[in-house]
Amino acid sequence: MPHRSLPRAEIELGVYSLTDNSTGAHLERRIRDIVDYGVAADQAGLDVFGVGEHHTARFAVSSPAVVLAAVAARTSSITLTSAVSVLSVLDPVRLYQDFAQLDLVSGGRAEITAGRSAYAEPFEIFGVDQQRYDDVFTEKLNLLLRLTGPSEVTWSGQFRHPLRNATIIPRLERPLPVRVGVGGSPSSAQRAGRLGLPMTLAFLGGRLDHARKTADLYWQAGKDAGHPRSALGIAIASHLFIGATSQHAREAFYPAYRAYAAAGRGIQLDRSTFDAMAGPNGALMVGSPQEIAEKFSVQRELFGADRFIGLTDLGGLPRTDVLESIERLASDVSPAIKN
Repeated sequence: MPHRSLPRAEIELGVYSLTDNSTGAHLERRIRDIVDYGVAADQAGLDVFGVGEHHTARFAVSSPAVVLAAVAARTSSITLTSAVSVLSVLDPVRLYQDFAQLDLVSGGRAEITAGRSAYAEPFEIFGVDQQRYDDVFTEKLNLLLRLTGPSEVTWSGQFRHPLRNATIIPRLERPLPVRVGVGGSPSSAQRAGRLGLPMTLAFLGGRLDHARKTADLYWQAGKDAGHPRSALGIAIASHLFIGATSQHAREAFYPAYRAYAAAGRGIQLDRSTFDAMAGPNGALMVGSPQEIAEKFSVQRELFGADRFIGLTDLGGLPRTDVLESIERLASDVSPAIKN
């Protein structure tokens, strides 16, 4: 199954929103801000904008395709991806249709990043057995990939009613790009490699050496399955905030990040731990443009990454800070790592 890949010399930069609403902002306002961030990223010349999918009250978006369509209407060139689509609980046919429709609306800029929820609520809401989520995800991913190919699909599986010579609309002139979102699970990385799919690796905590092992497993699985390296690719997804200086970035981001960690995971994050996470070997991309460019360059070499996408709009951050961070990524960091 052919999928879009980048020449190894190229690298993409972008931002994404998980749409957390931990501050209790009015939902319409929060979503308007998210759309505006996508528009700002496009206008700044970034390559990718992503929107996450969640099914709990802490988040503002349960349907990324709808919000990305609003971004599509006001942009012209930026790739629009989910971050991620929770394929474990979704019908692959409907997911394909939503993003194929987005592809038409956006003029060929849609992309699915398929992943598995870190929360129990979606499994309860959609009636999916969480104990079998790996089997369910594998089957659904295989069906989703079938849908991006020939117009008529015949398929049967264990968890969904079969398709017999089914024509799934809308049909596109190109295969709809599909990535696999991986949180660090070795088996998930190997599956993406075996299938020859680009992988988006969430590097949100821990150290570089652990994430490197996951990336190495992906590359090796792809090679063992006979996929040329040019057909594969790794995107690194991190928390991102770029300030005028390192001190400015950390002072602005720490309160919002501490509140985000406490609300989401019950983690009480002290400042020294935060500073270590933002250091040269940590997962946080928080600092001056020069620091961020240097960390991107290191990770590009370690992981073989061809895309970096940063979560820069934690709910507690002021809108002006988010927009300034997006602009610095495009104006100061991008030239440093692309030239």
